[in-house]
Amino acid sequence: MSTTESRGRVKAAITVSVDGYVTGPDDREGQGLGVGGERLHYWVMGGPWTYETDHEPGAGMSDADRAYYDALLDGATGGLCGRGMYDNSGAWGGQNPFGGTMVVLTHRTQDQPDPSSGFLMVNGFDEALAAARKAADGGAVAIGGGADIIRQALTAGVVDELGITTAPVTLGGGKRLFEGFDRDLDLDILSVHQSPYAVHVRYAVRR
Repeated sequence: MSTTESRGRVKAAITVSVDGYVTGPDDREGQGLGVGGERLHYWVMGGPWTYETDHEPGAGMSDADRAYYDALLDGATGGLCGRGMYDNSGAWGGQNPFGGTMVVLTHRTQDQPDPSSGFLMVNGFDEALAAARKAADGGAVAIGGGADIIRQALTAGVVDELGITTAPVTLGGGKRLFEGFDRDLDLDILSVHQSPYAVHVRYAVRR
């Protein structure tokens, strides 16, 4: 997909386990993706990693993982994520690592960090998406999770492209991507990428 075709689109993406979880059990601030949840993102880190060691997201991606990642983010100039993702990542060390502005959907907007951090906290999904679109300035908006904000976006009917990465692990508990989601979706497969750590599928969401 070219950058021109991506302008104004909304792209949502997340990684799940084979048994459908986007986190392991007991995910919370200070424990990242929960017990065993870091295994979901081996594809991002290029292999095993832990929260206790230094790691640079994307530095060790395989060619297949990188091809999926680049296609997914092609044309994206704004970002949107949930408060859980923001907290569990440790606010990425206090600086938005993706460039531009990352809008964080949260009820606790009083925690707004300095604007130089690249984060903007907004209450309400519609308001947060509007802020992300404004920050994107005509480009695509990338929604990076967690599961709740992606379900909200799908329910609102605003997602044009959905990327689901399946990691070859089971977690046995945690948060499920489609927990409580009761809307029918029709999807068209745009691309499939396979690496030792994941199978990535990009879907177009039919309107």
